[in-house]
Amino acid sequence: MSVVGHDEWLAAREELLGKEKEFTRARDELTKQRQALPWEAVEKEYVFAGPNGKETLADLFEGRSQLVVYHFMFGPEDDAGCKSCSFWADNFNPNVIHLNARDVSFAAVSRAPIEALEAYRQRMGWDFRWVSSGGTDFNFDYGVSFAPDQQDQKIYNYGSLAPNIADREGMSVFAKDDGAIFHTYSAYARGIDLLNTAYNYLDLVPKGRDEGERGQHWVRRHD
Repeated sequence: MSVVGHDEWLAAREELLGKEKEFTRARDELTKQRQALPWEAVEKEYVFAGPNGKETLADLFEGRSQLVVYHFMFGPEDDAGCKSCSFWADNFNPNVIHLNARDVSFAAVSRAPIEALEAYRQRMGWDFRWVSSGGTDFNFDYGVSFAPDQQDQKIYNYGSLAPNIADREGMSVFAKDDGAIFHTYSAYARGIDLLNTAYNYLDLVPKGRDEGERGQHWVRRHD
């Protein structure tokens, strides 16, 4: 920590502002490149279990042309959802209405039975759409669930990490055009930081995320 007078502080802040503007322009360019990625057709018919029965991937669009899916870590045998994914999920509810206004639907998908998802959602006070992919290939096809013999292999996050466990976090984007569904983007691990509004606030304060080498050891479910 360094304490200085106002003029010296202002000079340092203005120097950082120049770097922030460079970063903003670089981020804008990266966003354009992300949006310009080619699409791949979704060939399989995925059917999920929702609170009111079966729902297809097409149903999750709710009549809109774009869909964001959060891959929530909640395995078939788990007693509760992942506490870190729960930290992310606390950011979802306030944003869904604004996504909907821009032709985007949102859903979380996990392998746990729908009864377990509904019970946990009620416990946490969330109301975003959440469906079960249990018994389907969806999680495996989109790189967030792994067979026992895969968990020590570098196959997560486009081959950069070993998952080490059966289910990992991530997000995927889908688009619908003339009735066909396409996969346009997926991100995993640190790639989903932008979905966590709280982290964006923490990155502004002097202590930052204050996580050290143990990462999210501090995270607790909000209840």
